[in-house]
Amino acid sequence: MALYEHVFLTRQDAAPAQVDALTDQYKALLAANGGKVTKTEYWGLKSLTYRIRKNRKAHYTLFNIEGPPAAVQEMERQMSISEDVIRYMTVKVEAHEEGPSAQMRRREDRDRREDRSDSNEESN
Repeated sequence: MALYEHVFLTRQDAAPAQVDALTDQYKALLAANGGKVTKTEYWGLKSLTYRIRKNRKAHYTLFNIEGPPAAVQEMERQMSISEDVIRYMTVKVEAHEEGPSAQMRRREDRDRREDRSDSNEESN
């Protein structure tokens, strides 16, 4: 089975529940076509570098996928039809990254720095 990393962006005005529903829908679609999602990460609502379909922000979601190319192609076809998904990208990889993605590690590092600066301000 081939390994893929897939990121998709959802409209900024979509509720987190809608993003979760889309995530579940695409996982089920992959499973029905012989693939499986080994890891899912929701990166949150982030600002875009430039507008995409009149959106300045988007909900980012990452999938690590293990499955046949046909399953990924069908998921991408469904995403291209969806009005909620504004952009997606799939990359074939040799191996999936263990642990949290670089994006999630960066968020954790930022949170730790903020915690340290809060504790330093309280001690002064």
